[in-house]
Parts: sequence; C-alpha cells; structure tokens
Amino acid sequence: MPRCATSAFSFSCPPTRAVPGAGSRRAVVVAIVAAMATLTSLHAAAQAPRSFPAAALRGEIVVVQPPELLLNGQPARLAPGARIRGENNLLIVSGALATHQRLVVHYTFDREGQLGEVWILTAAERARLPWPATREQAAAWTFDPIGQTWTRP
Repeated sequence: MPRCATSAFSFSCPPTRAVPGAGSRRAVVVAIVAAMATLTSLHAAAQAPRSFPAAALRGEIVVVQPPELLLNGQPARLAPGARIRGENNLLIVSGALATHQRLVVHYTFDREGQLGEVWILTAAERARLPWPATREQAAAWTFDPIGQTWTRP
C-alpha cells in the first residue's frame, strides 16, 4: 500500500508523526555547542597579548566630557573615528568611559593631531617598561615589535 498518492496535478502524503521534542532538543544542543565555541574563542582572544604599533605612546587620560579629555594633564580631543579598546581588547564608545577617571593608556595620533587609537592597559601591560611617553623618546629609542619592548639608547 503506497503511503503517498501522486497524480499529474497533485502530490499528497498523509501527515507524519514526529517524535515530540526531538527538534527542540537538537536546537538546544546546537545552541550550547555554538555558545561554548564562541566563549572559548573570546576567552582566547582576550588572553592573547596585544601588539601595539611603534607609534603608540604611553600616557594617562582623564575623560572630561567625550570627546574632550586630558592627556598627561593637557587638553586633548578624540578624533571623530577614534577607536578605544578596553583591557579585554573590545571596542568601547567614548561615552561609556567614566568621567574624571584616570586611565593609563597607549595611544596614537591621527593626521589632525587628535587621538586616533587608544588602548586601556592591563596591569601586565602597565608593568612592561620602559615605554616612550613622547614622540622624541620614540624616535630615539629602539622598538622590538615581536617582543613589544623598547630599548633606551
């Protein structure tokens, strides 16, 4: 006895009985596996040492009113497209930074002289010394991009 009837103009099959909950259990397992893979990759990315460009200088910022801030005690401004990375290396919008909080950072300037990139340093990164605080120091010192270390002359 055929289960499905076909004709030249129609195709019909009787309804099938599905195992209750089989699709939802499978979806839950797939979601759990995907979440674990995502968390594992995020954790690995957060633990990887960050690489800073040779142009990055070390300083202290105090957010006054984004995009205005104090850089090493002097007024400075974030560039319109400035990227701020937190200790976990994820992007932070400038408005999310607490005002009047002192942060030790590495930073670069854009062509207009505004802060283009800012990295909020972890305790391990702050301990990595020496690091130039001025362009003159960076020009005179030697940078090892692999070891992320500076050597004074």
